[in-house]
Amino acid sequence: QLQASGGGLVQAGGSLRLSCAASGSIFRFSVMGWYRQGPGKQRELVAEVTRSGKLNYADSVKGRFTISRDSAKRTVNLQMNSLKPEDTAVYYCKAVYNDIYWGQGTLVTVSS
Repeated sequence: QLQASGGGLVQAGGSLRLSCAASGSIFRFSVMGWYRQGPGKQRELVAEVTRSGKLNYADSVKGRFTISRDSAKRTVNLQMNSLKPEDTAVYYCKAVYNDIYWGQGTLVTVSS
């Protein structure tokens, strides 16, 4: 259902763009978003967008990360700027449509 891509290694202050490709229309999902799980931490919400377009961000990423949708490409994207070492985590795409679906995760490593 969901295929995440775009992770990698970047220096602090750099940028990365994650993409989550869905099979079928992304507008069937009530919510799509990105979560992350850092070393020794619980999985946490990073950003999400509802079907109606309402956005929600974790306080730690506000002003640095931007979530967006591309209906033609059936993707939900996460533009991450001004990356910090504490952003290092495995990032997961999540979508909700009668059930909860998770992508396979993509590793983001930010070096200091």
